[in-house]
Amino acid sequence: MAAKKYSDKASEKIGEVMHEFKEGKLKTSAGKKVTDRKQAVAIGISEAQQEGLKTPRKK
Repeated sequence: MAAKKYSDKASEKIGEVMHEFKEGKLKTSAGKKVTDRKQAVAIGISEAQQEGLKTPRKK
């Protein structure tokens, strides 16, 4: 069985960010509203990495 790519806490963090995105409350660092789902996931992963949670390395 393969190892998990994301820790449970990282998955939880990404889920919280996606919830914000779905409610229309997620903003970029420039203060604009996020409208792209992929960008929302990227923000969630980035925030999880900043907290030191287990995420895959950037390619």
